[in-house]
Amino acid sequence: MITRRRVLVAGGGFAALTASEAAATEQMTGSMEIKRNGSHPSGNGPAEYFTGSVRIDSRFQASEPARAGGAFVTFEPGARTAWHRHPLGQTLIVTSGLGWAQREGGSKEEIHPGDVVWFPPGEKHWHGATATTAMTHIAIAEALEGKNVDWLEKVSDDQYRR
Repeated sequence: MITRRRVLVAGGGFAALTASEAAATEQMTGSMEIKRNGSHPSGNGPAEYFTGSVRIDSRFQASEPARAGGAFVTFEPGARTAWHRHPLGQTLIVTSGLGWAQREGGSKEEIHPGDVVWFPPGEKHWHGATATTAMTHIAIAEALEGKNVDWLEKVSDDQYRR
């Protein structure tokens, strides 16, 4: 007697597979990976791309053919990114604190926990904490031909205060 397992398949449907078919499917698609909180040390945001104290935690990058990657990024009061752009855009999910985000030519916008910010592909922008309150967000971007960000000039103190 052949035992069949009911498994979820691409597209959200179910299929009845034998144990060997299920094992072959898992081998083709890979297996779930969990990167445990605290399994990698926190890192400092490099001074060439950030102003102020910035901590980067739980970095992740998907393996080919997937191209999404990201991290939790914490900005201390007054800390911010340099101007930059992403070839396939960027999503920020604010998890705590209070921050600012600005696209080139636009006004500086206040961002709060629970806000989701989207920067379209190629849009020049910056983001960081307000002058008095720290902010943490999850930053997610996809890589195009192995590159997910183009760093530009730093945001000046005058630009930051405006």
